[in-house]
Amino acid sequence: MWAKRPRGPRRRARMAGVIVRRIQDTSADASAVREVAWAALGGPSELSDGPRRAVLHEARTRHLVGSDPEGCWLAELDGRVVGTALSLRREGVWVLALFAVHPEVQGRGVGRMLLERAVVHGRGCLRGMLCASSSQAAVRSYRRAGFTLHPTMVLRGAVDRSGLLDPGDIPVHPGGAAQLHLLDSVDRRLRGAAHGVDHAFLLAHHDELLVADSLAGSGYCYRDGGAVKLLAATSRRIATRLLREALARVPDGTEASVEFLTAEQEWAVDVGLEVGLSVGTRGYLGLRGMRPPVPYVPSGGFL
Repeated sequence: MWAKRPRGPRRRARMAGVIVRRIQDTSADASAVREVAWAALGGPSELSDGPRRAVLHEARTRHLVGSDPEGCWLAELDGRVVGTALSLRREGVWVLALFAVHPEVQGRGVGRMLLERAVVHGRGCLRGMLCASSSQAAVRSYRRAGFTLHPTMVLRGAVDRSGLLDPGDIPVHPGGAAQLHLLDSVDRRLRGAAHGVDHAFLLAHHDELLVADSLAGSGYCYRDGGAVKLLAATSRRIATRLLREALARVPDGTEASVEFLTAEQEWAVDVGLEVGLSVGTRGYLGLRGMRPPVPYVPSGGFL
């Protein structure tokens, strides 16, 4: 059970007039979540990608409202949405999938009210996960909630296909709903809980699922355009093979990206360097009651 940390005497007063309510499974609420998230965290980096990302963002909100209604919250001020928190529970792991406060009201207690309600949804969970930006206000909130923050790296750039000449001896093939039991088994081994219903969402909204299943072990990887969104495997060898295959399938002219890599994921950094990607730093992987899963590339939306 997670214990609350004592609140210090310098805690700020809550902002007057703010109403915090559960998110409803409506297009209006899903759109409001997206708008406040983009205002706080930044919208699409490419305008041409905006409509597709908007659809995906709103679909994820409605998916989580359906699976975890008590973990999804909005903050309103004078009828305007100024903050949101989306969280989910999966077999003893609590995940904070989204936490955003509009820049105009940051530092005024809105985020604290939202996070308090989202954390209640994780009562009884021994482990917790989140992907965090470098926002100092968010960092303070996550530390108060007891999360250890692991600095993360990001790989980006055009794939140099000359670094992919050796395909490896582990077979990798496209996966689908028939492999969900395998995916959940790998999840439980690495992070102590399956993704469950989230795999159905990921399958429906990503370009492809890649699966490796051999005597050497098992693993899987989702790819969406140039982004590797979630990768889990029972060994670094299999993880390396999956990542190389995913990068080989990135369309020509599309930037590849692999995000939220902790220092434990050097195998992924090595693959990125081999194929010409650049390495930078960005944000944190927040964990509570657990160490970084290895080998593992988290999904920012579902961890």
